[in-house]
Amino acid sequence: MKIDIITIFPKIFDSYFSESLIRKAVEKGIVGINIHDLRKWTENKRRTVDDKPFGGGFGMVMKIEPIFKAVKDLKRKESKVILFTPRGKKYDQKTATKFSKLDHLIMICGRYEGVDERVAKKIADIELSIGDYVLMGGEIPAMVVAESVLRLVPGVLGKQKMIKERTTKSKGFIECAQYTRPEVFEMGKEKWMVPKVLLSGDHKKIEEWRKKHCKIIAG
Repeated sequence: MKIDIITIFPKIFDSYFSESLIRKAVEKGIVGINIHDLRKWTENKRRTVDDKPFGGGFGMVMKIEPIFKAVKDLKRKESKVILFTPRGKKYDQKTATKFSKLDHLIMICGRYEGVDERVAKKIADIELSIGDYVLMGGEIPAMVVAESVLRLVPGVLGKQKMIKERTTKSKGFIECAQYTRPEVFEMGKEKWMVPKVLLSGDHKKIEEWRKKHCKIIAG
């Protein structure tokens, strides 16, 4: 899988994608992640990517020209172009699973007061929101989508069995309560204990306990 991210703040991604399992997946050639500075596709000396909104109003709006040129240069036949906006479709595990089966994602990170509406209507394949709140830009949503998608790509986590174990065919991802050592954690006069059933060695009872203490994140 290849991911191209278009942003006016490319350095935001430097540390995020240079750590942990994503870095290892890139080094192994399992995935490719490229961060692109939108200003590369501007033509004037000031490298302008925004302008005042028609009709008046506060803030600045990101221009269509550089975004169009960037997507045109990066897009392939199999590409999926994503625009992050609070008005977009709510992102979920089901969408992450669909994206993980694609070969190429292009993510457009908006900023300022928003992005020229023609980008949403004519350039993007889908508008996405990661929640009912407003951020200052699309960079964090791009990280969220990248990580949730890449963890599903074979070879990124190392053990594909682990993903299958925590996924249902129809309902989504399974998140369960987990414990590890120590068995007893002392907090002053209090003792916080690991549930006895997990220490019992009785696999049937442990499985029953886990079913009761798991939550399905619907996709």
